[in-house]
Amino acid sequence: MELTFIESFLPQDLLNYFEIIDFKILGDMSTKKDCIYLYLDEKNTPPKEKSEYESKGFYPYKSIQDFPIRGKSFYLVIRRRRWRHKIDKNKEVKNDYSFIAEGSKLTVELSDFLKGTGRDPRRYDK
Repeated sequence: MELTFIESFLPQDLLNYFEIIDFKILGDMSTKKDCIYLYLDEKNTPPKEKSEYESKGFYPYKSIQDFPIRGKSFYLVIRRRRWRHKIDKNKEVKNDYSFIAEGSKLTVELSDFLKGTGRDPRRYDK
């Protein structure tokens, strides 16, 4: 029940690839408002058709802004896995996820919504 409820606030299929690590409500000094941060780590599932790769840690966290919840800014703080070739240690790959809008730090849904309202999504890309 709890996971189904949380899924309704997240981009579609996000929890198929990521697991929730932490949840925080923190104050933002610049806006003087509370912000919600949901921390997610990529699951240990190798990229498709890349069985010769293994997980070797994570890339740094990346914050992605999503729709506000109850007047609070909502951020997905995602940490993706680093996949390294088992034999050739110089080869690395990463999974490709389509919920992040190209060239921004917004989810696709939020970016599309802002474009539809006439607001420039780049303005929210901090």
